[in-house]
Amino acid sequence: QVQLVESGGGLVQAGGSLRLSCSASVRPFKDSAMGWFRQAPGKEREFVARIRWSGDTYYADSVKGRFTISRDNAKNTVYLQMNSLKPEDTAVYYCAATDRFSSHYVYWGQGTQVTVSS
Repeated sequence: QVQLVESGGGLVQAGGSLRLSCSASVRPFKDSAMGWFRQAPGKEREFVARIRWSGDTYYADSVKGRFTISRDNAKNTVYLQMNSLKPEDTAVYYCAATDRFSSHYVYWGQGTQVTVSS
């Protein structure tokens, strides 16, 4: 059974930073694309960033230049470094994984809350 466990969320002031981590039991981890999504109260879940097995990354325009996604295949972990946080970044952040060499996310974590105060 594949499990994704996020950590690192919390409360931070605007302009601050947080780093989210997601530990994944998907095998082989190195062949999966990993993504971060978020859902704010009353809004639909939206894409934030993803990193492919090749290391190729892609970001939503709203976070480009402020967030950085990375992965450590030796630790089966993906990270989301979030800098210059804004109140509108407040949401539950979810980690997701694809099957091997796929672009379809089939595995999801339980989410971690990020709250940015103004």
